[in-house]
Formats: sequence, structure tokens, C-alpha cells
Amino acid sequence: MSLNIIVLAKQVPDTRNVGKDAMKEDGTVNRAVLPAIFNPEDLNALEQALRLKEQYPGSKVTILTMGPPRAAEIVKEGMYRGADGGVVLSDRAFAGSDTLATSYALSAAVRKLGEFDIILGGRQAIDGDTAQVGPQVAEKLGLPQVTYAEEILKAENGKVTVVRRIESGVETVEAPMPLVVTVNGSAADCRPRNAKALQKFKYAAVPSEVANDEAKKAFIEKRPYLEIGEWNASTVDADLSQCGLAGSPTKVKSIENVVFAAKEARRVENEDGQLEDLIKELIANHTIG
Repeated sequence: MSLNIIVLAKQVPDTRNVGKDAMKEDGTVNRAVLPAIFNPEDLNALEQALRLKEQYPGSKVTILTMGPPRAAEIVKEGMYRGADGGVVLSDRAFAGSDTLATSYALSAAVRKLGEFDIILGGRQAIDGDTAQVGPQVAEKLGLPQVTYAEEILKAENGKVTVVRRIESGVETVEAPMPLVVTVNGSAADCRPRNAKALQKFKYAAVPSEVANDEAKKAFIEKRPYLEIGEWNASTVDADLSQCGLAGSPTKVKSIENVVFAAKEARRVENEDGQLEDLIKELIANHTIG
């Protein structure tokens, strides 16, 4: 048995390394000073997809991402690790999308991709932390969903067995295919790039990236495996009233920058008694515990 797996991935600014220039004066993220990276939990999801591909020979893993043409880097990163290819959903009509508009566009692209068994994605993106897109895609496609996944054990007889990490512990559940699974950051880390795959796919690109370079365009035309799909709103038959700002009911009322500054400092010697006293004090004032 082989599986057709779609991995939803996002290119995000690296908000884990925020410096003083990370925010603009208007309170928006200064993406120019933050490196763009593969959303960490989407990498966890990709690893689960690649494990299923190994477990069930003949399976196919497709990366689906939404963003500007440079988001093709995310697809390439997936291909370096073992994915078979991918699609970048890119259109000015998608600009300003909140989670509702994003999930609408992604679900339209999934329908365009055709038959699939499992859609995998990270629990949430580090630039929004909403954990809404995966479940919303499931709802729009009318699919069952499993959230907080830590490991996919098997996909057999039309069912997927998933280990979930939840607040009260760990549970193992079954769900019918096709379905959507969102993966926790506590799942296995994604494997590193494969050297041979890196050499094979390093020149992969979406058509708009090479449109003005005839040499690169001809190079990719001779090697179809290097062409990354590039779809717009028309390609996926999207309703523009549900895309971008028009389809985004979320409105930002105000933004405030908060700077944390220490009021005081205390030095504690490396002695059991002092450490115990400090811990008791922190528990008493609810700083911890």
C-alpha cells in the first residue's frame, strides 16, 4: 500500500531570535531583518510524512505552501530531505490573509492537487501562534482531524493510528483516511538535508523566479523535476471575496511594544540553603508553581 501525503508548510520570520530592530515603528514585524525559515513544527510534520513514505514504499510527499515566490525555498528544503515536490500558492489576492482566508486558499489548493490520504502540518506557526489553520483546513474539506500528534504509528486498512501528546498525558487514537493531522513540536525532529538531494534540487525554482533568465529557464525545461509548481487564485478557482483582506474578518485594533526590564537583581551563592529559600519565595509569590 502506498500513500499520497500533503504537508502544509509555511515560511516564517525567525521570531526566536528577535532583536531591537525586529519591529517597525508602526508595530509590524520588520521581516527584512529577520531571516526567513521553515516553520519549526512544520518540519516535525514533514518528518512524520517522510517516515510514512519509508514505511509504505511508493508513497508520495508533496509540500504545499502559501506566500511570495521566494517561499519556494520551503519546497526545496522539503525536497532536500526527501519530499517529492511541491506547490507555492502565490497571488497578490492572498496578501493580508488571516487564518480563515489562509485556510480557504490552502483548502482550494488541496482540492486542485486531487486525491490524497493524509494532510500533515505543524500545530502552529511561530509568527502567529494561533494553531487554527490546520483544523480550519479540515473543516473546509469536511475531513476528520487529529491534533497534537507526536507520532504516527501506522496507516493501514483505511485508518491512521496516532499518538497524541495532550495536557493530561499521552493517548493513542485511530481515525479514518483521508484526514488532517497537526503535529507538535515535541515530535521527532526532522532529518537533515541529504547531500545527493541537495545537489539534485539546488536549482529548483518556480516559473516566476526564472521568467527573466532564459538560461535558467532553458536549464529547468530540460529537467522537469526542477520545476516547482506555482499557482495563483485563478489556478485553484478561488473566490476572491474569501481571499486576502477581503476574506479576513480579523482586524487589528492596536499594537503595543512591551519592553521587559529587570527592576532588581539578587545574587545567590551555590548553597543548598539559599537555593531552597529562593525557591520557596518564588513559589510563595506565584512566580513559579
